[in-house]
Amino acid sequence: MLEESARFATPGVAASDGRTPPPLNPRVRLAPNHLVPGSIGLYDPAFEHDACGVGFIADIKGRKSHDIVRQGLSILVNLDHRGAVGADPLVGDGAGCMIQIPDALLRDWATRNGVDLPPPGHYAVAMCFLPQDEKARAFATKRLEHFIKVEKQRLVGWRDVPTDITGLGKAVIERMPVIRQAIVARGPMVADQDAFERKILTIRKQTQNPLAELERKHKLPGLAQLYMPSFSSRTVVYKGLLLCGQVVQYYRDLQDPRVVSAFALVHQRFSTNTFPEWPLAHPYRYVAHNGEINTVKGNYNWMRAREGVMSSPVLGADLAKLYPISFASQSDTATFDNCLELLTMSGY
Repeated sequence: MLEESARFATPGVAASDGRTPPPLNPRVRLAPNHLVPGSIGLYDPAFEHDACGVGFIADIKGRKSHDIVRQGLSILVNLDHRGAVGADPLVGDGAGCMIQIPDALLRDWATRNGVDLPPPGHYAVAMCFLPQDEKARAFATKRLEHFIKVEKQRLVGWRDVPTDITGLGKAVIERMPVIRQAIVARGPMVADQDAFERKILTIRKQTQNPLAELERKHKLPGLAQLYMPSFSSRTVVYKGLLLCGQVVQYYRDLQDPRVVSAFALVHQRFSTNTFPEWPLAHPYRYVAHNGEINTVKGNYNWMRAREGVMSSPVLGADLAKLYPISFASQSDTATFDNCLELLTMSGY
């Protein structure tokens, strides 16, 4: 049904039975990405549903090791039956892994680049999916650096994340972002690690929230593609529009024995309520989700309605910098993750 709807959304493409498709109705709402059909006929992407595979492993004594990372990725490979692929078997719905920040790896990077890396807990890693367009990428980078400075934190430097595209499908490579990590040091006025987490949240939200509007204003195609899978002083997320077995191959960091963690949260996506995209792979910043949230539209509307009356003694004036908390175009899990993040940062 989806393929038939998508085909009829494109003028001049004949159906399998030879029928000529009707002319495109100007009232039909098409999605911004031409690869993704919008509402047409009886099809509406709002009625799609999903089911995924999720796994978790941890050392109950909190001991970090590369073996935990390796075993987590092994779980991910064995979740292959929970994912989906398209007509091209090299294009999946997305997969990823969340681990603790690999301090030894980053400390070696800092030494080789002559930069001062603070102790663990005193710096954060922003994993960034940057726009493919060079001008849009430069604008996005400067915008993030601007808000790091505005919020009185310090940019340590940018690290290129080593990747290997061997075996990736053509469509995956065409949509692949430029992946870099911004290393941000805790400012002198930040009391503790929890306060630092709240501060980097305000940096991320101020950087990302107006991007669609800025893309139109400055005529920078792809600016809104800037996405941060994680920005934390505790964890980092390696994910993408990848098959479960491609995650460890694509992200070469995950093969490095210096990458250690006391836990690994992994996810293989089966996407039907939103189309596969790099940012929509799991894990998100706080959760990896298997299932569906049927009340997502109502939850989103209620959340927007409450933004005008919310207050937080913990976030204080920074709360207003976080709006909107979520966006209508996100998946159900992305929206839930935004709300859980807000509650956690508010002290719940």
